[in-house]
Amino acid sequence: MTSPAFLAVDWGTTNLRAWVIDDAGAVVQAQDFPLGVSKLAPGEAARKFIDTVRPALGAQTLPAILCGMVGSNLGWEEVPYFDCPADLAALAGGLRRVDIDGPPVRIVPGLRCRRPDGCLDVMRGEEVQVLGWAAGAPERRRGSRLICHPGTHAKWVRLQDGRIEHFVTAMTGELFELLRKYSVLQVREAAEDDDAFDEGLRVAGDGGGLAAQLFTARSRVVGGEMAPEKVRSYLSGLLIGAEAASLPALAGASLEEPVALIGDPALCAHYRKAIERTGRTVSVHDGDAAAISGLAALYRMEPAR
Repeated sequence: MTSPAFLAVDWGTTNLRAWVIDDAGAVVQAQDFPLGVSKLAPGEAARKFIDTVRPALGAQTLPAILCGMVGSNLGWEEVPYFDCPADLAALAGGLRRVDIDGPPVRIVPGLRCRRPDGCLDVMRGEEVQVLGWAAGAPERRRGSRLICHPGTHAKWVRLQDGRIEHFVTAMTGELFELLRKYSVLQVREAAEDDDAFDEGLRVAGDGGGLAAQLFTARSRVVGGEMAPEKVRSYLSGLLIGAEAASLPALAGASLEEPVALIGDPALCAHYRKAIERTGRTVSVHDGDAAAISGLAALYRMEPAR
């Protein structure tokens, strides 16, 4: 009979996901919390973890491993970035134990890299999902892989023999939120419209001239060509379509290289449609399962628990 072994936490900018993992690596309990680091005052993360997260999962006596923006200058304690290339062993060697009473709490370092275009890039949290996905099957740790992790700041990651070599970030999700809330586009809340999303993908084309194409989300409405309730899906299609068309090349991918999508199933479905439109083969993998796999691997690799 197995027993709870540790608490795994993916603590992002807007949300916190936590899982109690048993000795066999299975999830015993899981819960989401609206406790993203952007919603917390300085120094509040430790108190929320002790007073809210641990009690909710009955995990007061369990060691914990945390990844994501909790290790940034907005979170609990800033943990320095590791340089790429990096694998799970490198991350395990950089786990930072925070100063807290009770069972140990460790934070995973993020990664930084030099992109193929020479620019610097960084990530926190996605590296655990990518490497956790790679840990799930031996063939994923052989050869070269192109990974896309959709989200507020989408990541396109080059995985080579189980190591993250480099990656490129696209602020697609954040741009969508800013444009729909604060721009002249004045996007209405509405049900998803597949036809409008597909039209956005078509207009996005090869991803060039995005600033000009975005304005069509307004001109088509005021010009009488598009109903206002279709704009949200159309705008989503424009942004995701432009990313899918242009980011693989920036990440150093060949023209028809397949893509592994890791993340939220609903968002991955949109990305799958956009990427397949460019002629690439796509596989989809659950982000929570990948995060759990990565955090469990780090727990097993860290000697001083």
